[in-house]
Amino acid sequence: ENIWSNLKTAFCALAFLIVFVTLSNGLTAQNAGQQTDAAFIRKIYDQALTDGRCYPWLRDLCLGIGHRLSGSPGAEKAVNWTKAVLDTTGLDSVWLQPVMVPHWERGAPEQVQVTGSKQYGTFKLNALALGGSVGTNGKNISGEVIEVKTWEELDAYGERGTRGKIVFYNRPMDPTRIRTFEAYGSAVDQRSSGAVRAAKYGAVGVLVRSMNLRLDDYPHTGAMRYDSSYTLIPGVAISTNDAEKLSALLRAEGKATVSMRLDCRTLPDVLSYNVIGEIRGSEKPNDIIVVSGHLDSWDVGHGAHDDGAGCTQSMDVLRYFRRVGYRPRHTIRCVLFMNEENGLRGGREYAREAERKGEFHLCAIESDAGGFTPRGFSFDADDAVIGRFFEKVSDFQTLLAPYGLTLTRGGSGADIGPLKGQKGLLSGYSPDSQRYFEYHHAATDVFDAVNKRELELGAASMAALVFLLDKYGL
Repeated sequence: ENIWSNLKTAFCALAFLIVFVTLSNGLTAQNAGQQTDAAFIRKIYDQALTDGRCYPWLRDLCLGIGHRLSGSPGAEKAVNWTKAVLDTTGLDSVWLQPVMVPHWERGAPEQVQVTGSKQYGTFKLNALALGGSVGTNGKNISGEVIEVKTWEELDAYGERGTRGKIVFYNRPMDPTRIRTFEAYGSAVDQRSSGAVRAAKYGAVGVLVRSMNLRLDDYPHTGAMRYDSSYTLIPGVAISTNDAEKLSALLRAEGKATVSMRLDCRTLPDVLSYNVIGEIRGSEKPNDIIVVSGHLDSWDVGHGAHDDGAGCTQSMDVLRYFRRVGYRPRHTIRCVLFMNEENGLRGGREYAREAERKGEFHLCAIESDAGGFTPRGFSFDADDAVIGRFFEKVSDFQTLLAPYGLTLTRGGSGADIGPLKGQKGLLSGYSPDSQRYFEYHHAATDVFDAVNKRELELGAASMAALVFLLDKYGL
């Protein structure tokens, strides 16, 4: 009996030892794997911060080409330039993907002014026509101004209070929103839909407070849309300082009259291109990880933060992998989309072509929030896909936390949105957003507004995430 008891004790001890050794070996292997991953990510950051090309590339794009609205000569030059640069980086293939894009021109500078003020007389408003706006056919359009901040206020004026007048939308971006893109989302409907809603009641034009959290003298343009059921009326953005001044004038004097003259027009569609380069995957070449930005920009400033930064960061991600000798399992592709600003035709065409070719996008990452200090990435996907991914987030987060990066559920990017039906993962690169709307769609969005180190850190952060996705999949 004592022998049997001793045998049972010895057996239990042996079993415990086997389990302990197995777990220890597993943990040791896991720790070794994390150390290897951490070392490679460190190598990516070292490469970016000592031999990055995204900043000089951005300088060449901004200062050598400038703004590049779809259909413009600048857009054509940017397509040719980015393809030529990608051709020098040793990628497996670089090509142009054709896409027909809208062609809108601003024409001569806008003439928008307040007339007949008792206090100020006649004074000019800092203004930009909204993208896609009709012009005024060489004439001045004048009208008494009515100020509204909500759709309900406009509806209360109705046709009787609106016909023949100019509607002034003056709802500010909400400064209490810590995430400034949420503040933008709560105000931008005035810009996109304001002309349609005002035309329904017989207005002759609209003024829109610029989408900007700061008070300054720079108007911010951006896309608007029309509904052919109603008269097409011109739309203009005015600076936040001028919005404040006009609102104060209306309160003090009871009324104000504005005249506007716009030379903008829409021309026939133009052939343009998405610019694409890739490193072919060694194990799963038809499963693709995309890094991307949009090559087009509005026709003021240089389009530096929006979105030259995202384009040159994406280009540099692929160059990093070539420089450090990394051979990816999946195909890693850089896509520079055309026509994000006023049509999304590049993103839609890319998704259609991917479907035709039977390509699967494991993950698509878009950098379109400026070249500021990295804060992390947000992710969007089918519920099952995003649930599976977030089971891995703790491991990824441990490796990315030293670089100040967090991974959260949320949005992704406009250009990659059409890929969601593939049931892969979509991700938006999220830099610090507090200054972004000081530059967005304005003449202030110039090369000198971008910080070299912040831009390089962003590109390295994108490359680090791509590495982890490539190694571990979904």
